[in-house]
Amino acid sequence: MLQTSRQQDREGAGQLDFRKSRAGECKHCRVAVPVSSVLSAPGFQWSGCSDNIAYGVAFSQSFVDIRERSKGASSNRALMNLHNNEAGRKAILNNMRVECKCHGVSGSCEFKTCWKAMPPFRKVGNVLKEKFDGATEVEQSEIGSTKVLVPKNSQFKPHTDEDLVYLDSSPDFCDHDLKNGVLGTSGRQCNKTSKAIDGCELMCCGRGFHTDEVEVVERCSCKFHWCCSVKCKPCHRVVEIHTCR
Repeated sequence: MLQTSRQQDREGAGQLDFRKSRAGECKHCRVAVPVSSVLSAPGFQWSGCSDNIAYGVAFSQSFVDIRERSKGASSNRALMNLHNNEAGRKAILNNMRVECKCHGVSGSCEFKTCWKAMPPFRKVGNVLKEKFDGATEVEQSEIGSTKVLVPKNSQFKPHTDEDLVYLDSSPDFCDHDLKNGVLGTSGRQCNKTSKAIDGCELMCCGRGFHTDEVEVVERCSCKFHWCCSVKCKPCHRVVEIHTCR
């Protein structure tokens, strides 16, 4: 009887620890904050183990930022790097997503386990690319005894902790400049109808473009012959090629 009672106590304690771990209350469990409060679908739901983003942020701060902080974080470049490092971490934090897995007979969703997961690498890259395109040029300023980065152009609105910043303007990629490793855009093929960066209007930097007609040979009227080859006829057509002046 005593042995059975102790076994039941151990099982009950184990269930209690599991419930505490699942609820994020266990001090020794590396489980992120549960997300069951954000779920509203009907049925019994509980939170799984989320990605421990807090640990990742802390590790990143101690590993990536240490080089800049060791310099005293007073130089322009150190301040810029520290700011952009933090903006990268916030790009992940702000795009965390809730993922769920259904449990039940024959694939039913009678029970659901949900957790918070980091966004895919491609998603984070796209977010940072957008922030890169809208980055703010800054310079160092002093507010009291603190050195901070402020927009170089006072007419621009101040950047936030989530925005990227830069100190030096990019070189002019339009003109040939071997000193800065810029090949220029002269002779580059462009798209006459595009309004994007591959369009002649942008790529040629207002210098205009040449239009040439060239004959290209393509395979066409392809047929499968038993067995086992594909035979095609050569087709000739004239296309326009646009190149920057």
